[in-house]
Amino acid sequence: MLFQKKHDGFLRLCNDYRALNKITVKNIYPLPLIADLFDQLDSARWFTKLDLRSGYDQVRVAKGDEPKIAYVTRYRSFEFLVMPFRLTNAPTTFCTLMNKVLQHFLNRFVVVYLDNIVVYSKMLEEHVGNLREVFQVLQENELYVKEEKCSFAQREVSFLGHIVGCGTIRMDASKVYEVRTDTSDYAIGGLLMQDGNLIAFVSRKLNEMERRYTIQEKEMTAVVHCLRT
Repeated sequence: MLFQKKHDGFLRLCNDYRALNKITVKNIYPLPLIADLFDQLDSARWFTKLDLRSGYDQVRVAKGDEPKIAYVTRYRSFEFLVMPFRLTNAPTTFCTLMNKVLQHFLNRFVVVYLDNIVVYSKMLEEHVGNLREVFQVLQENELYVKEEKCSFAQREVSFLGHIVGCGTIRMDASKVYEVRTDTSDYAIGGLLMQDGNLIAFVSRKLNEMERRYTIQEKEMTAVVHCLRT
């Protein structure tokens, strides 16, 4: 058991469920493709981003399964009543829930990725009506948003590490990103990283003239190629 600091400074309790995950039948429900979500947002002009308050904590563990995810401390044993982190099926379970709750709005004016919901519209009046429908459904299913992490009726919003709005999708410049390059006698390559996560990679072979470069020239060729790409 350990505590992991969240972006807002609060701590999240995490347990080691590797043994349980190993014998768990995997839920193969697919997560949505991020590229498809961005395609849906391309023509919109108004956006509202909703973030559920401790999303996993709003999912009740099936009655009778609580002992399976119990954990022991120096004081006593505890059982989760809601879905904890680090369970192998937790992301797909949550994705299934969100898609079921918002199914009538998907591919119309809502995209959802885990606990991140974006309501999008072309006109402001239409957007207000869409929000009413979404809030009604969330209320009926007792799902609650974290107001301070929501953005209402914006021209652009931050979504999955990108800024979306005005018909464009660009990287969120507020997050640190880095370019890593490497070279060999025959090829060059590089990685684009953001917050320690791989975003993209590129590589190519060196032509006959470039293969005669010094190692310093090859390394600079890799840098220039990656920045241009």
